[in-house]
Amino acid sequence: MSEVASTPHTPSSPGLPRGSILNAAGDAKVDGRVQPSHDVGRGRSVNGRGWSCLRKVAVTVSAFVVLSGATIAAWMASLGPLPLEQARKISTTVIDRNGKLLRAYAMTDGRWRLPVDAKTSVDSGYLNILLGYEDKRFYSHHGVDPLALARAALQLVTRGEIVSGGSTITMQLARLIEPRQQRSISAKIRQAVRALQIERQMSKDQILDLYLALAPFGGNLEGLRAASIAYFGKEPKRLSLAESALLVALPQSPEHRRLDRHPGNARVARDRVLERMVGEGRVSAADAMQAKSVSVPKLRKPMPILAPHSADQATSLHKDRSIIRLALDAGIQRALEGLARDRAATLGNNISIGLIAVDNESGDVLAHVGSPDYFDDRRAGQVDMTRAVRSPGSTLKPFIYGLAFEDGFVHPESLIEDRPVRFGSYAPENFDMSFQGTVPVRKALQLSLNVPAIALLDRVGASRLSSRLKQAGGNLVLPPGEAPGLAMGLGGVGITLQDLVQLYTGVARLGSSKPLREIMQANGGDDRESLRLMDPVAAWQVGNVLIGTPPPENAAHNRIAFKTGTSYGYRDAWSVGFDGRMTIGVWVGRPDGAPVPGLVGRTAAAPILFDAFARTGKLPAPLPKAPKGVLMASNAKLPLPLRRFRPVGELIRTGSDQALHIQFPLNGSRIDASGGEGQLSAVPVKVAGGVLPMTVLVNGMAAGELDSRRQRLVDPPGPGFVRLTVMDAMGTADTVVVRIQ
Repeated sequence: MSEVASTPHTPSSPGLPRGSILNAAGDAKVDGRVQPSHDVGRGRSVNGRGWSCLRKVAVTVSAFVVLSGATIAAWMASLGPLPLEQARKISTTVIDRNGKLLRAYAMTDGRWRLPVDAKTSVDSGYLNILLGYEDKRFYSHHGVDPLALARAALQLVTRGEIVSGGSTITMQLARLIEPRQQRSISAKIRQAVRALQIERQMSKDQILDLYLALAPFGGNLEGLRAASIAYFGKEPKRLSLAESALLVALPQSPEHRRLDRHPGNARVARDRVLERMVGEGRVSAADAMQAKSVSVPKLRKPMPILAPHSADQATSLHKDRSIIRLALDAGIQRALEGLARDRAATLGNNISIGLIAVDNESGDVLAHVGSPDYFDDRRAGQVDMTRAVRSPGSTLKPFIYGLAFEDGFVHPESLIEDRPVRFGSYAPENFDMSFQGTVPVRKALQLSLNVPAIALLDRVGASRLSSRLKQAGGNLVLPPGEAPGLAMGLGGVGITLQDLVQLYTGVARLGSSKPLREIMQANGGDDRESLRLMDPVAAWQVGNVLIGTPPPENAAHNRIAFKTGTSYGYRDAWSVGFDGRMTIGVWVGRPDGAPVPGLVGRTAAAPILFDAFARTGKLPAPLPKAPKGVLMASNAKLPLPLRRFRPVGELIRTGSDQALHIQFPLNGSRIDASGGEGQLSAVPVKVAGGVLPMTVLVNGMAAGELDSRRQRLVDPPGPGFVRLTVMDAMGTADTVVVRIQ
């Protein structure tokens, strides 16, 4: 072997600088730089071919990227839009005025899926465990968590099994929206793509709410709220640590951990969640140990069914609404339903009870009990007795007295006769077949005497009473072809409990009723208007009389203004009462209308009424104060015409007496009473006939007596319609209505 071949370094050639070396082709390089020669052109040709190859590679890669992107885009487009509309479908849910669940209806496929609001209706401890166990970075990632995926892959490689999944809550929601039977890489990619789409279309709060509504919990239970109610009998707003951990564990394998089938598996899974939370520092070891000692429920609880009649009506009227808010108060509703069940059990197997409670100020129905037991066929439980037309007995009497007070021909302290009397062919009798003689009007109403009530109705007019009650929302049902008559004062008409209670709220509201509201509008609006029942003074006088009615045995006096009623043949027992806050009505009887011997309003319905007020949990509120113009006086100090009521048939006169008639102002006339500085001037009242002394009443309030010339100046209460009544010493009266302007 030659020296050159054995030498590792090429020696410097003679005649060349030290820094020069020979390349492999024998070309000299000076100072490491290529010297100009005819071989440089060949180098350029080689470099040109390299750049050409690079361009081809770049074009190929770009085409591949574009083609891949187009393929992925086409695949994503083939997925179509997110089926969110179907996913957002929930069970029709009826809630009370405060958002508490009254009743829910299963979906058409039998699933229970209730709406969830994580911010307001879910326990914060549960959310802490859920996010810690399922998705720690839920609020920071955009649907897919690369760190979680990397961790899951590393655990799979190092341990040979799946220790923790890499799916985020958003990816799980995507799987719930589009369930897949097979688990594959393509399915996981699809979930990831869908998760990114979900994050672009929904906020984090919306994503969490929808997940909590769709998560499976075994059987036909979907969503946290349905599971919490079915397993624990309560809303998820207040959950213990053991309950929270259990509800986090169930959706991972809902059928394998069903509490009603595999409670042992569910308990093991719950304890595993607790252990992991201890390891992450979210739960203390002591709290976890205590939670592990709690047994898991093994049976499902029934879904709540409060106010079933109200819920049925609401869903039939608003089929397009998935969440229907009622004006009811769930607490009062539950208390009165329990009361109806308890009392019905003591009254007999075929007896039903209807109960309705209304807020006086708003007219909102706070409780509606249509029957003691919705599922009791013996009592026709599904028949709503608050809407059934029944005979009201004596419960319309307060309105007769109210119109009599309004007309000004009687006062609560006036004397009235309770004696046998005949009105044509109609001869009313008292319930106990006895008569009290001369009694104050106050006592006549408190004792519910029949003859005085019919005598006043004869004076008021049955048609006028009927039209006034209808004007205030009370729809009276008369037999076909019959006109209102005196018998309506003792129950000779039909009315529902709801309408009757609405009329009584008019008394509590000092003369104006408001249509009852049970279903709240979706937008929260209220377009109801007040309805006139009677003058405020008359309404206050009626309430003042009724609050003194002797209460049932063991009940407090002067707390509740109430009236009872019993229909002919002992078919219906009623009691309606009010305080300054609420009006409650009670009906007792058989749904089929059969007689029940001994069924009397005072003994059957009144005790339930007083118990209902007690079970609302509120102390009785005082009645409104007396409005301006109320005449408070003993009988001896009343104007002479008001001291004793005289029926029309007893007004006997001599031949020289002329009938009382108001000559001025004329009925229906307009009176210009404008005075100086915006004041109204007095209006003269002139009368012909009648027997002195005569009293003038303005809108039912005494305004003084006429002079010997049968004249008087009366100060109008203000612009608008005014009722002027003049009553003489014999009790005869004449009334005109004029408009002051």
